[in-house]
Amino acid sequence: MKIYKIHDLAETLIRLKSEGKTIVLCHGCFDLMHPGHIKHFQSAKKMGDILVVTVTPDRFVDKGPGRPVFNETLRSESIAALECVNYVAINEWKTAEETLTLLKPTIYVKGQEFKNLEDKTGKIQKEYTIAKEMGAELRFTEEIVFSSTQLLKQYFI
Repeated sequence: MKIYKIHDLAETLIRLKSEGKTIVLCHGCFDLMHPGHIKHFQSAKKMGDILVVTVTPDRFVDKGPGRPVFNETLRSESIAALECVNYVAINEWKTAEETLTLLKPTIYVKGQEFKNLEDKTGKIQKEYTIAKEMGAELRFTEEIVFSSTQLLKQYFI
């Protein structure tokens, strides 16, 4: 089983860290699974032993009307189907700040589009601060970038 409730996952990660495992965390909406997401996860997995992906819950997806297209359960199941992903959980909060504090990853990974620590929501700056305070390293993948929002608008709407 790869999909956990987030608090149960936290307990599992405590055990894995005590065994010396490097925990890598990716967080996001991941509404429309595309090659950019898959390459991002594969690259993140190479940074440590255990890849954890947390998914923004439906009620907090801020991508516009009609989003997410796929509900949190389907998004989680799609991510869990990937070989490179060890664990998946649906986040319980609006941002990844509480998730970082709860899961305490060794490395927090975002896509290269966040490398300058800027995004229109201001979330990446807060996540960076939390990660730094708790001793997690913030890293970025250098993979092809697609926008689920742009893909949906261009091909499906």
